[in-house]
Amino acid sequence: MWFKNLQIYRLPANWDMSAERLEAQLAKKPFHPCGSQDMESRGWLSPLGNEQLVHAVGDQWLVCLGFEHRLLPSAVVKQEADERAEELAEQQGYKLGRKQMKELREQVTQELLPRAFTRRRRMFAWIDPVHGWLVVDAASQSKAEDMLEQMRHTLDSFPLTLLRTELSPMSAMADWLAGGEAPAGFTIDQDCELRSVSEDKAAVRYVRHTLEGEEVKGHLEAGKLPTRLALTFDDRVSFVLTEKLEIKRVDFLDVVRDQIDGEKEDAEALFNAEFALMTCELTHLLPAVVQALGGEIAMTPVESKVEASLAPSSFATATTHVAADDPPF
Repeated sequence: MWFKNLQIYRLPANWDMSAERLEAQLAKKPFHPCGSQDMESRGWLSPLGNEQLVHAVGDQWLVCLGFEHRLLPSAVVKQEADERAEELAEQQGYKLGRKQMKELREQVTQELLPRAFTRRRRMFAWIDPVHGWLVVDAASQSKAEDMLEQMRHTLDSFPLTLLRTELSPMSAMADWLAGGEAPAGFTIDQDCELRSVSEDKAAVRYVRHTLEGEEVKGHLEAGKLPTRLALTFDDRVSFVLTEKLEIKRVDFLDVVRDQIDGEKEDAEALFNAEFALMTCELTHLLPAVVQALGGEIAMTPVESKVEASLAPSSFATATTHVAADDPPF
């Protein structure tokens, strides 16, 4: 159980929720496979594959959202509908109108859906009620919004707010690169992306390349700003920080993984050990990242109330503001 990507959100210090209450509320919307006419289904699954929807290790919780999606490409529906339309045109002596074609495509979709293959996937979220973190293991904020939306539809109260820092990641990363020095506890690795803020959006990407010297500084002076930067924290966790305050490509180094006895025969014990170790490392990493970005901007009660009461569509815009997945780094 090792998260690969971290989409980071904040829970208020006074969030009144226990693992037992969360379990009861998630049980209201469990995962069920797609029905014969369902294109997609989603609901809560047990992270460990047993009956518990909230997997608690100490005071850290893990939840899992399951998805099932029917694979019925629109091109397949169109092809079948066009073939039937040609047959009907020959029988009737005239082509089908726009409304008739729409109805035919809907009929074909209903007939093909029960026979379509399905694909399942899972998404995990770590909840730290002690320190107020909610972290979704998702490659983009738009994907994480699926988890947040289901949370809002399931829980009686879900006062989630954005993590905001005094310094933007982009400006902070530019300072680190310009000065040739990472903040305390961090080291700069060899992957970076610099993008121009001008209309041409010119970009330079470094992969396994030293970032010291005048070349990178020249790009900064030319107006390019870092959108991604590879870092290592405390010689224990390496990752890529993005301009959207996402933490991607998380890799827990050997010094961390070697603390676990890899010969454990009990799969549940191994799962729990990995989860406990991962959350322990992240509860050190996240505050360090926040501190490196100038500290967290505390939300006033009014701001928190407004953000918590946003409608799902507005909240999605406020939290994600991304329409598609980021390209791979």
